[in-house]
Amino acid sequence: MAKKSKEARSYIKLVSSESDHVYFVQKNRNNTKERLQLRKYDPTVRKHVMYKEGK
Repeated sequence: MAKKSKEARSYIKLVSSESDHVYFVQKNRNNTKERLQLRKYDPTVRKHVMYKEGK
């Protein structure tokens, strides 16, 4: 059986909108084609802010 060239799960970088803090999370590219936007805790500003998928 042939192996797929790209795997379904990949690591992405979530970048904070308020500071330079980042999270590394896994994303299933088969289920979510668009870029992720999550509201997560930013320890540098000590509050929940919007994190967007970076490069």
